[in-house]
Amino acid sequence: MTTIAPPQARMHQDHSPLTGFLDVLRSEFLKLRSVRSTFWTLTVAVVSNVGLGSLTAAVLAGRLSASEKATADGVRLALAGIHLSQIAFGVLGVLVITSEYGTGMIRATLSAVPQRGTVLTAKAIVFTATALIVGTASSFGAYLAFQAALPAGDSLKSSLGDPGVLRAVFGGGLYLAMLGLLGLGLGAVIRVSAGAIATLFGLLFVPPILLAMLPHSWQTTVGPYVPMQAGEQVYVAVSHESSALAPWTGFGVFTLYAAVTLALGLLLINRRDA
Repeated sequence: MTTIAPPQARMHQDHSPLTGFLDVLRSEFLKLRSVRSTFWTLTVAVVSNVGLGSLTAAVLAGRLSASEKATADGVRLALAGIHLSQIAFGVLGVLVITSEYGTGMIRATLSAVPQRGTVLTAKAIVFTATALIVGTASSFGAYLAFQAALPAGDSLKSSLGDPGVLRAVFGGGLYLAMLGLLGLGLGAVIRVSAGAIATLFGLLFVPPILLAMLPHSWQTTVGPYVPMQAGEQVYVAVSHESSALAPWTGFGVFTLYAAVTLALGLLLINRRDA
């Protein structure tokens, strides 16, 4: 006698945990892609990176003296647009989760996928992949635009094969993606867009201001470990600060900030009501 498995059993057989997680990833990607804020924030980030790279080359090439150019970090100048594009990536990271809390859509999401940790993990993976691709492309675009805008023979010219250059340019994309993840983690913790965005940029911009008011010994001891100073070392080709962390060490510290906020967000999302 042949036994026919009930629909629930067949569904369980057809959908393995991996298949289910891939479905959640696809769902989160569709959400991210279909929201207008994603397109506009990423567009602003790319335009500011590439545009400021070209503008910096055009303005500074004729104004810096030979001695100033000899000590300048050309890659950091090329990536000056990161100071603007980081705002776009940070805001987008926050909105990836807080927009659902704001509209109440998070209830539908968590009803469809009761495993809340799975939802947050899928959001983090989708956002990281998107931010890393766009951030890295805009970082390379800014560097190439900067080089193209420099006059022939200018001492600020470099190539990707020069020491530290490729790592720094790629590091620009890594920094932007990790900053967005930091925003995502804060969004999961705070759940309100305005509050999470204010906290994110307060965490980035306020510590350097406070440190400037403290004794020099505090600045050299604590300064390298505050979020922005630690994270930006990964896109610096030539460091002139003896107290600064090494590029990958600084990025590791910055990654730790993002990891802590995401872990706290994961803890709270499992304990709080939607």
